[in-house]
Amino acid sequence: MQFFQLKKTKLLLLFCQFLCVAFLIIACNSTQNTPIISSSKPSQDCVENYNKNVDYFPDKAVINYATGFSVEYHNNYKIVTIKNPWQNAKTNFQYVLVECGTPAPSGFQETQLITVPINTIVSLSTTHLPHLAKLGVVDKLVGVSNLKIVNTTEVVEKIKAEKIVELGNNDVNVERLLELNPDLITTYGTGNQQTDNHPKLLEAGLKVAINAEYMENTSLGRSEWLKFTALFFNQEAKAEKVFSKISQNYQKIAAKTKTIKKRPKVFTGFNFKGTWYAPGCKSYVAQYLADAGAELLCVDDVDGSIPLSFEDVFERAVTADYWLNVSQSWQSLKDVVTEDSRYSDFQAFQKGNVYNNNARLNENGGNDYWESGISNPDIVLADLIKIFHPELLPNHQLFFYQKLN
Repeated sequence: MQFFQLKKTKLLLLFCQFLCVAFLIIACNSTQNTPIISSSKPSQDCVENYNKNVDYFPDKAVINYATGFSVEYHNNYKIVTIKNPWQNAKTNFQYVLVECGTPAPSGFQETQLITVPINTIVSLSTTHLPHLAKLGVVDKLVGVSNLKIVNTTEVVEKIKAEKIVELGNNDVNVERLLELNPDLITTYGTGNQQTDNHPKLLEAGLKVAINAEYMENTSLGRSEWLKFTALFFNQEAKAEKVFSKISQNYQKIAAKTKTIKKRPKVFTGFNFKGTWYAPGCKSYVAQYLADAGAELLCVDDVDGSIPLSFEDVFERAVTADYWLNVSQSWQSLKDVVTEDSRYSDFQAFQKGNVYNNNARLNENGGNDYWESGISNPDIVLADLIKIFHPELLPNHQLFFYQKLN
């Protein structure tokens, strides 16, 4: 009797082993057929033998122009603070970037803790994409908001290879994001709870960081947010090298206009549904034009833009020398007067001095000026100097700008 019970037990064990093996095979096959990009980090990126006395961030970011973020280094983590996430913000954001394989500090919420270096990222703004290209980490990008408007070459190639997921703009696809489970999502905020993406993404348990580069009132300040992105990849050294070259080139080009005495008067923008948004005298646009040897006909001593009527702008700018940054859809002077015949009364129009920053539109209307232009202020500045003082840069060809004929 005992013999038969023993034999029965062995058969039962063999049957259980068979089921386990079958289950593992099915699970493996299922995983291979599921298009979910893993966010797990390679073991070589993680610390194996943590030592609290070791400085795990020997390369540190130094911020010279950007005022909207700061970073505080500790041995195994860095605290990144977003000081001014949007206009009239009454709050700031902090992210604690913890070196993989080391303990997280206490006193912070789980949503603030982000393990670095990150291995997968989703960008909900095209302005962040050139950062990834400059840092050489486009291979980490798994999703963007809109595939059609992207201009960054390395990202476009990855889109063509169907290796990037489209996630939507205002109505972001949270379910798809949960499937991707990226290590980080970069987005921006406006302070409007109805349209901002970050509250619902945080509620879903995703890691989110707000990039507020658009709040900077200098072109180099906006460009320096490259260092913000670099913090999440532990690529501070690379970012410093890249940005240093950009800033030095910018200063070198700007120096050419320091002795210019005759500075043309410039106005920007256009009338949109009865409102003309004119940049303030402390805006990055005003600083661009000053460095380019021109004078912006700005309104108030503010860093944002001021809504004006057509009549207000006409009174100020009717005799201006140049007119810049008009409607993206305008490709010729005919397009301008077709929109509104009153535009032909501006002296800049009559002289044919109308230039638009839409020379680099992709087939879907994505404007590279608002993408790589932010990361390459030295090229934008060279364009502006070429427009106002072509003799200073005789060999430069317009890149982001074009003259409306």
